[in-house]
This record gives sequence, C-alpha cells and structure tokens, in this order.
Amino acid sequence: MKHYFRVSPAPIKKRSFLSAWLSDFSITGWLIFFNILFFIIFLVLAAFLKEEATNLFALQANNLFENGYLWTLITSMFIHASFFHLFVNMFSLFFIGRFLEMLIGRKRFFWMYIFSGIFAGLFFAGLSYLFGGNALGARIFGSPEDFAVGASGAIFAVAGVLALLTPKNRVYLIAGPLIAIILQAIIAIIVKSEAILSIVNIALTFYIFLAIFSMLSFNRALTKISLPIEMPFWLLPIVAIIPLVVIGLFFKLPIGNMAHLGGFIAGALYGIYLRLKYKRKTRMISEYFSR
Repeated sequence: MKHYFRVSPAPIKKRSFLSAWLSDFSITGWLIFFNILFFIIFLVLAAFLKEEATNLFALQANNLFENGYLWTLITSMFIHASFFHLFVNMFSLFFIGRFLEMLIGRKRFFWMYIFSGIFAGLFFAGLSYLFGGNALGARIFGSPEDFAVGASGAIFAVAGVLALLTPKNRVYLIAGPLIAIILQAIIAIIVKSEAILSIVNIALTFYIFLAIFSMLSFNRALTKISLPIEMPFWLLPIVAIIPLVVIGLFFKLPIGNMAHLGGFIAGALYGIYLRLKYKRKTRMISEYFSR
C-alpha cells in the first residue's frame, strides 16, 4: 500500500501466503473487524450480565475518576450501542480511515487512532465530571453518570487530521440519518402519546434503513435519499459538531458531542505536527487533493 510518509523500504523477506495476507490487510480493515467482533461479544455479555456489562465496559466519568475504571477508555472505543450506531461509524471509518492510512502509513495511523480515541474519552469524561453536575452543564458536556460508547471520537480524529492535510478535498456529510436521530430525540421529549411516538419511531427507523440502503447502492439518484451534503474537508468537523452542540442546549441528544470535539482536537494537533515536520510532503498532499 502506497503512502506519503514512508522513510525507507523494508528488506524483502519470503512470507507465507497467510502472513502476507495478514500483513497486507489494512489497519482500517482490522479496526473494523475488531469493532464488529467486540460488538458481538458485548451483546453476548449483555445477555448474561445485563446492565453490569455496560457498567464494566462503557465509559462513565464517575466510574473512571472515582472507581478507577481506566480500561473503559479502551473498551468503550470498540463497543457500540446498536447495529445502526456500529454501521454508521464503520461506514465512515472505511472511507476516511483508508484514505488517511494511505497518506500517513499503517503504524502512524494505528497509533494516532488509538491515542486520539483515548484522548477523546478523557476529554468527554473530564468535562462531564467537572461541569456536568447541573442541568445546563449536563446538556453541554454530558452528565458524569452518562455512559459513552463508540468509535466516533477516534473517527473525528481521522477527520481532524484530514482537515489539516487535505483541507480543500471535497467530501460528503450524510445528513439524512443524523437528522432522523435528532428528530427522534426531540419528538420523544415533545410528544407524550405512546401511540404517536411508536408510529413516528417506526417511520424514522424505516427512513434510516432506507438511507443506509441508498448509500450502499452507489446509485446517484438513490443516494439523494440520504441527503449527502458536499463540502471541503476543513468544514466537515465544524458542521458535524457545532450544530449538535447548539441543539443539545435545548434537547438532550444521544450523541457524545464532547467526545467528538476531543477527537477532532487530537486529530487536528497531529495534523499540525505533520505539517510542521513534513512541510514539503504535506504541501504536496494538500495541493494534489485541492484539484
């Protein structure tokens, strides 16, 4: 796999077919594999342990800072709340993760992903623990009793790096399913009728799966169902974070905005580091993907 930051060619060694296949498999592919694997394992554990599974493996500020659940900074990155949550994150990681991995290489990508995910978790947990004790703070930063799971903090770090390395490269934000999730959260607060809520949830869930199908079809006419919005990469993290933070001031959303922000900050800092250390190479990358 070609990338821009190779220092020197590795010596050629004879490898078995299996070792060659495993080593050539992208880090992005391995991350997706382990996210899917641990999602299945977590479902099995949850069937036996019930709420205790969430308590042991999801990230919660109180557990982290008061009970010393340090491992949840890692485990929470590889478990997801639902199949849809897993699918959206892995769909995003597949496209932008592979792209960044090809630019900076396997090892850099892997360690950036892991450390940025940990930083995103600490950022979320720290802010919720310090400032989430009241109603307004909980809306902005999350409550210290909230549980957080998912790879999105690390994925926003990937977006942060790309926003610095390829700021003018065009990318699509798939807005439809995200809008549907926000509507579900808002309607659940406003509407009190269980019958109406049930109908609305069925309709929005149907739309979400229809939007997913439209994205997988790669048919231009069908993909419009998912409301793709084209924008430069530098704008993507801003559009994906700030509006949700504003909406979160009025309605509690099932979205970890502070983890997303923390991941983006970590990725952007790493992008700045690469631009300062590899000025010529990063300038070439930026210019190439500005065409």
